[in-house]
Amino acid sequence: MAKTQERLMVLDTPTLYFRAFFGVPDTIRSPDGMPVNAVRGTLDFVSHLIGTYKPDRLVACFDADWRPAFRVEAIPSYKAHRVLAEAPAGASGADGVDVEEVPDTLSPQVPVIEAALDALGIARAEAPGFEADDVLATLAERWSGHGPVDVVTMDRDLYQMVDDARQIRVLNIGKGVTKLEVVTDAVLREKYGISGNEYADFAALRGDPSDGLPGVTGIGEKTAAALISQYRDLPGVRAAATDPTSTLKPAQRKRIAEAAGYLDAAPTVVRVVRDAPVVEHDDMLPREAKDPIMAAMLAEKFGLKTAMARVIRVMGER
Repeated sequence: MAKTQERLMVLDTPTLYFRAFFGVPDTIRSPDGMPVNAVRGTLDFVSHLIGTYKPDRLVACFDADWRPAFRVEAIPSYKAHRVLAEAPAGASGADGVDVEEVPDTLSPQVPVIEAALDALGIARAEAPGFEADDVLATLAERWSGHGPVDVVTMDRDLYQMVDDARQIRVLNIGKGVTKLEVVTDAVLREKYGISGNEYADFAALRGDPSDGLPGVTGIGEKTAAALISQYRDLPGVRAAATDPTSTLKPAQRKRIAEAAGYLDAAPTVVRVVRDAPVVEHDDMLPREAKDPIMAAMLAEKFGLKTAMARVIRVMGER
């Protein structure tokens, strides 16, 4: 049966290469000895995703700013634990911009990943002042109504984009690309008792220590889900806390009231931006390498012949 709609796949590229770096042995090296485990793993991830889900359009999304000022202004602790304590000479940290702590042997591999994607003809996109999450969300929002969207990430915050009616789902690679979880509204209802459009408010209540978001003291995942389910959204929960006729327990009222400052700011941090100024790009996935000479040079120089050939093969087999 012929396709009636084109499928867009958007990749949380930093998540892919971080996962590849920590999941693929650093004994994978180029002929001159440079570790290329993150490059190899990322290319293998991409070939598996293309071969399995057969997107018509594919965009590798990147962080233009991994810790945007508007989120830090709202909650200063946002990702603060990931800031490099002392920026290396010449790094952007010297200009007052936070530098993310990245393993020494990963940083040199990122430009190689970018060059490989360019040679293959896989679009790259970012938005000045925004994170990759915002780019993913913006592209998914733009394509909604034109066809299905697969959002590839392991960041649960992007569950807020899940929308069965609009054919947007998340492919969570938290357990690996070959064992990823396809997350739909039905999955979220089974897992949390909420839908994708309720997830951001739920996440704000619950908090996320990995991002420096404290949440509301004493309100964990189950309680946050129950509150959002009962009171519809975060404003509804906060209104219930001040309503003497609501069924909220006294302890919950007290905790929500004490967290007022945090709850004022949390939505700005948790909610992904769906209209970020994403740089224009051609997202059609080609059936052969856009620059075969460069692809061959990169494969030779970095010992990636098998990985590059596999991506090119699955691109052509769609």
